Amino acid sequence: MAKEKSTDIKTVANSTKKVVAKCDNLEVELNTSGKESEMVKNLPIASNIEEMIFTIRGVQVMLDRDLAQLYGVSTSRLNQQVNRNIARFPEAFRFQLTTEERDKVIAICNNLQSLKFNPSLPYVFTEQGIAQLSSVLHSPIAIEVSVKIMNAFVVMRHFLVSNAAVFQRLENIEQHQIATDQRIDHVFQLLEAGQKPQQGIFYDGQVFDAYTFVSDLIRSAKKRIVLLDNYVDDTVLTLLDKRKKTVSAEIYTLKIPPQLSLDIAKHNAQYRPITVTTFDRTHDRFLCIDSTVYHIGASLKDLGKKWFAFSRLEMSAEELLNKIVEIK
Repeated sequence: MAKEKSTDIKTVANSTKKVVAKCDNLEVELNTSGKESEMVKNLPIASNIEEMIFTIRGVQVMLDRDLAQLYGVSTSRLNQQVNRNIARFPEAFRFQLTTEERDKVIAICNNLQSLKFNPSLPYVFTEQGIAQLSSVLHSPIAIEVSVKIMNAFVVMRHFLVSNAAVFQRLENIEQHQIATDQRIDHVFQLLEAGQKPQQGIFYDGQVFDAYTFVSDLIRSAKKRIVLLDNYVDDTVLTLLDKRKKTVSAEIYTLKIPPQLSLDIAKHNAQYRPITVTTFDRTHDRFLCIDSTVYHIGASLKDLGKKWFAFSRLEMSAEELLNKIVEIK
């Protein structure tokens, strides 16, 4: 089932069972009453009726082809009978899907792929329209089937109402994630185009995205990289090794404990040297890529572990480094 950005069209499967909805790291249990479960349990025809109910244009509906199957007639026969009694079916009872609506329905239900190749757009019936069908379909089971479908509508309506807050919460989380992904995509599009992004945010869990972003910045350097970061370990040394061979690297950090001193010595004995100097006058992290200065909200060794922002500063790297020289 494909992921949809909009909840304008949705179906709720197995609603009378214990349902658990998941969105990223959120897991919530949706409530269904024992009374509703008993109602669907007693449906001898089409045990999955509730899975055929969609919300389109803000109302619950069923497709003409699904209804035809339940009534034991062809789709053309069902619509033919409706057209002969069209006065009983105003648009509030029955309407034809647009191409976009049909495509959304197909996207969320794999078993409806055949609709894609049908030259005619399908019709859908609301609850009132389905109630009218029993009066125009002259078959022995028409009334019985209509009653059972009405029961399914009642179950679904109760289910959606009782869990409205949950669905809203899930939708908000999904929209937030979509917006986040779009911002991250924009950052990488700028990098791929050779442009340096001005600012952005990475959220917890986006370890690889944040790591890739900083790696690409380091690779983009042509002459010099300077890092001001009070918390450095061997992973930062490895990250800086992604720079071009002609690019120098220098780190200013709060202190150089024995383990870091050993790591630096071992690193510089094998790889291009990285100069590490103590500096205790800064609280934030700054990454200078040639003449460009980035303010980084997290230490490079902790990228993606928690939310952090980055922004490109207006000042030049020379201006920042001159300040360091003045202080020293």
